[in-house]
Amino acid sequence: MELTHVNGNGEARMVDVGHKPITTRTAVAVGRVFVQPETLRLIAENGMKKGDVLATARIAGIMAAKKTAELIPLCHSLPLTSVSVDLALDQTNCRMEITATASCDYKTGVEMEALTAASVAALTVYDMCKAVDKEMVIGDITLVKKTGGKSDIHRTI
Repeated sequence: MELTHVNGNGEARMVDVGHKPITTRTAVAVGRVFVQPETLRLIAENGMKKGDVLATARIAGIMAAKKTAELIPLCHSLPLTSVSVDLALDQTNCRMEITATASCDYKTGVEMEALTAASVAALTVYDMCKAVDKEMVIGDITLVKKTGGKSDIHRTI
């Protein structure tokens, strides 16, 4: 298997996508933040001292997707057409479920943008809740869907 981000001398390089056709591309990433029951209650009741956890995490995830090329060294800067970050409280499993979706019409995929959005949304939840929950765990950040490129991905976790 040939590594796409390495040149013949073993040096890192950005992949040339100039020859590729523009297609509509979408990626969906998920993540989870495992919290204590009291933390979940405070989030649900908008009782965190730092403010609205869900709204802040949503905006942070969207902003992060837009900055992905600045954060990941070899990512292309993409003309995103949409980014959404949905957060759901799972009372049964004491966790927050984060779903980030990114789309664009371009020559390369938006996987990193979706993964970055989910990751930063999770980090934002952690930051906003760390004063009341020292047991939080961020996990299961996974690409679950990718369409529009050479190969599609559809996973369930």
